[in-house]
Amino acid sequence: MYKQWSADLNSDAKLMWKQSESSLQPNGEKTSPISVILVSSGSRGNKLLFRYPFQKISENTSSAASKQRSPYVLNTSGDSTEDQDGDSREQTPLTDEQLVAGFSDIILATILATKSDMCGKKFELKIDNVRFVGHPTLLQPPHSIQVSKTDPSPKRELPTMILFSVVFALRANADASVINCMHNLSRRIAIALQHEERRCQYLTREAKLMLAVQDEVTTMTENGTPQSPFRQILPKCKLARDLKEAYDSLCTTGVVRLHINNWLEVSFCLPHKIHRVGGKHIPPEALEHSLKAIRPYHALLLLDNEKALLAQLPLDCSPALVRLIKTCSAVKNLQQLAQDADLALLQVFQIAAHLVYWGKAIIIYPLCENNVYMLSPHANICIYSPLAEQFALQFPGHDLPSMLAKFSLPVSLSEFRNPLDAPVHEAQLIQMVVWMLQHRLLFQIHTYVYLMVPPIEEEPGLREEEPSLVTRVTGRSLSTPSALSFGSPSMQPTSSDDMTLTSPSMDNSSAELQTGGESPLNKRMTETLLASLTEHERQAILRVPAAQNPEDLRLFARLLHYFRGHHHLEEIMYNENMRRSQLKTLFDKFRSVLVITNHEDPIISLFQSPPE
Repeated sequence: MYKQWSADLNSDAKLMWKQSESSLQPNGEKTSPISVILVSSGSRGNKLLFRYPFQKISENTSSAASKQRSPYVLNTSGDSTEDQDGDSREQTPLTDEQLVAGFSDIILATILATKSDMCGKKFELKIDNVRFVGHPTLLQPPHSIQVSKTDPSPKRELPTMILFSVVFALRANADASVINCMHNLSRRIAIALQHEERRCQYLTREAKLMLAVQDEVTTMTENGTPQSPFRQILPKCKLARDLKEAYDSLCTTGVVRLHINNWLEVSFCLPHKIHRVGGKHIPPEALEHSLKAIRPYHALLLLDNEKALLAQLPLDCSPALVRLIKTCSAVKNLQQLAQDADLALLQVFQIAAHLVYWGKAIIIYPLCENNVYMLSPHANICIYSPLAEQFALQFPGHDLPSMLAKFSLPVSLSEFRNPLDAPVHEAQLIQMVVWMLQHRLLFQIHTYVYLMVPPIEEEPGLREEEPSLVTRVTGRSLSTPSALSFGSPSMQPTSSDDMTLTSPSMDNSSAELQTGGESPLNKRMTETLLASLTEHERQAILRVPAAQNPEDLRLFARLLHYFRGHHHLEEIMYNENMRRSQLKTLFDKFRSVLVITNHEDPIISLFQSPPE
């Protein structure tokens, strides 16, 4: 019954149906191109060599409709008309394809083939609801195509193409970041074509083939059924197929990999398509800000297995990239990764940012027993979801909903430890956590510290009777078992309590702390560190019993700038070369003026919860 009703829909109803479907994907409309166009300019004028998607011309076109019609004549019948050149005037709203189909080939060639003065620069033109973005590129200087007076032979073949441009048509309301990305891709393709043209005149050969097919189809159209010349160009022209592949990739995966003339590789990725969480895309600006905030204590989590990722790399890729992928582990921070891969830390940062930008990895904190994880608000918890099937195949005997239920509240990995379990079970637990992090089902919660002194009218003694503020929001103590084993040595993580990573800027202060003593120098340093506080804050801190111990007070003063909620516990441990137990003890001693809270790390949470 439904099939019969669907078959009886008229063309206008089908068009409205398609428009309603496209309106359900506003992000796709803004990030996907409408069309890709190749134009050229030379001694024979401006030419539109190829456009995709090409127009769909009805096979049942009547003789009356096939007659030439002025594009400026109003359509009073209410029906939509469309000619071969693409001039169409419709009373109904236009779809993406029809936005560009309203421009004829001649008009597009005229407005998109710029002058030679604009070559090598960004080209951007907005007409109504369409924005054209390209990078005009010069092939031959204009004076080189002039016929020499000393050699008037008409048989001599002269270069006819001066410039060309690969133009992407976008919606007028496309984001500025999308426009810049499309211009970047147009520039990369233009550079490759310019190189191949100078090497073997590749673009000239392809352009002649395209124009020959257009002339042939035009002759056939005059004698028979109208056809699209660009449809006939595709199977005959490698460049046309490359442009079609680029368009299709931008509309689907966002990753473009072309081999111009089967020689030069053009690689490009549209971050708006790659970085999506919960149906929302991560803005490139936020991604760039996050990549700049990577620290040595972060880790790189590959989203694909090593074998699959290495198979995607080009043959001439950097050996450092291959070495880092083979060494990468979810339990190693970037500093350890640099040491194991024998690479400079700065180079590891650059490779990590490259992998993250291309959607091959994300930034996490290294897995250890003290990590606290929670179910992501964007996680798909459907029992029969495709992720659940993948999880069951990856880990036989376990189901994803039951595993996710264990993280409905914040829980540390140490709480899963069972002394009676075999080491292989704990290793499998880590593999399952890694799998859930790869699929954005979990996010990590970090501990942050705030300095909050009691109000002046409040008695300090009242705060001493309150429960220890070291207790987390979840009601669990910060103290956790430290004997969790993660199976085989290759999967053995580094516990945060055992981290001995040093910070060069903090070596002197750490050595001074170990010497102890209440020397006048130490006392002046403590007073200097406390000088940034108000008088009320200083008095409240000095009234704490632990402040009577010079070592505790000096340590508190040294860490004071971390107590503003901008640095989580693991970052303090790394920067100050301290153990978790030392910090927890200090927090407990000064619990009357410190507040402990838990939330995501903004740098890492970008990959689980995109900004609104």
